[in-house]
Amino acid sequence: MSDQHQGFDQTTPRGAFREVPYMGVIFVVAEAMKRGFTNGHPDWCNLGQGQPEVGAMEGAPPRVASVEIRPEDHAYGPLEGTPEMREVVASHYNRLYRQGKKSKYGPANVSVAQGGRLALTRALAALGGVNVGYQLPDYTAYEDMLFLHLARIGAMPLPTSPQNGFALTAEKLDRAAADLGLGAYVFSNPCNPTGACVSGADLAAVVEVARRRSLTLLLDEFYSHFVYTPDGRPGAGPVSAAAHVEDVERDRVVLFDGLTKSYRYPGWRVGWAVGPSAMIEVMARSASAIDGGPSRIVQRAAIEALTPARADQETDALRKTFCKKRNLMVERLASMGIVCGGRPPLGTFYCWASLEQLEPPFDDAMTFFWKALERKVMTVPGAFFDVDPAKRRPGTSPYEKWMRFSFGPPMDNVEMGLDRLAKMLKEGA
Repeated sequence: MSDQHQGFDQTTPRGAFREVPYMGVIFVVAEAMKRGFTNGHPDWCNLGQGQPEVGAMEGAPPRVASVEIRPEDHAYGPLEGTPEMREVVASHYNRLYRQGKKSKYGPANVSVAQGGRLALTRALAALGGVNVGYQLPDYTAYEDMLFLHLARIGAMPLPTSPQNGFALTAEKLDRAAADLGLGAYVFSNPCNPTGACVSGADLAAVVEVARRRSLTLLLDEFYSHFVYTPDGRPGAGPVSAAAHVEDVERDRVVLFDGLTKSYRYPGWRVGWAVGPSAMIEVMARSASAIDGGPSRIVQRAAIEALTPARADQETDALRKTFCKKRNLMVERLASMGIVCGGRPPLGTFYCWASLEQLEPPFDDAMTFFWKALERKVMTVPGAFFDVDPAKRRPGTSPYEKWMRFSFGPPMDNVEMGLDRLAKMLKEGA
């Protein structure tokens, strides 16, 4: 993607600073703000939104609205999180995914961070000199996270295809691990942007490959509760590789999640990693140089949000509400000739869709983006998800005719955005 599309100003002096690329949503928001966008502006439709709606929701418990600040909160907290928070997260995983299993997670298996990107940053900083596989397309932030460590690690892209619903199969991971000598594999599941969701026996097979190949899995599971059936019903429950770990201390599986997406508290910046205690300890050491540990105050609020009855009520309501928006968006996009790639999303709150059937110039994602922005509708061009930290792949991105559409906003805002896109395509260039 060119510097023009990335939003760089070549005339601005940066001194010794390098050129840091915009992530997709950041670029989209920056361009929209130049045109008058602000969060919550009633005239704008943010179908590029990377967060879920955060207000009251049908069937969900009331939003947590207050937290007590105690005298000890004015001091630094533990790098890996408070003992109370770590215990709650471990119990949360055991309740959802480890019932009936001998091996259970404990507080030592949990590291708390100020958000998911920070938890992932700690993990990548803790990796040794290994080859790290990642799927394509995937979360935009992985590009710079991997770039920062290219002197030590090898970043190995593993492309997916519409034929498999953009999900990397266990068989392909197995071959890649052998052929490329992978030491680690990082991917989002359910996947941002594609909505692909590896679950059940397929996810168990991925964990088995990691076990057999001594491969460290870094699974970004932030959309774990946004799960839908192929026929458009809310999923029965969340998806996590935690259900397929045999021994929490021996299996090299590190899971990342938090309150950002599934509990709809993105502004709290609460994320965590769950995995073998030895690996969690190393991540805590990396935190001492990167961030210094999470806020005590927000962890106390997070404990309330993870109370079992409240947490289950929230995520049950979330699947029902977001499934309705998912079905609406899939249907409306299809009526415009915009087709969800491979299959409709089985997870997340995104539709990864092809523009190839549209008449020019709307079959080009960047052109579509600029045209939609004129109508105060925000979308994210697919090339942003073509993660390439070393910038070694020549030619144009294979995702230049793909777009990520978000049904994260409230239903009425999603409908307004889809109406404007339909009108835009009907009226033409």
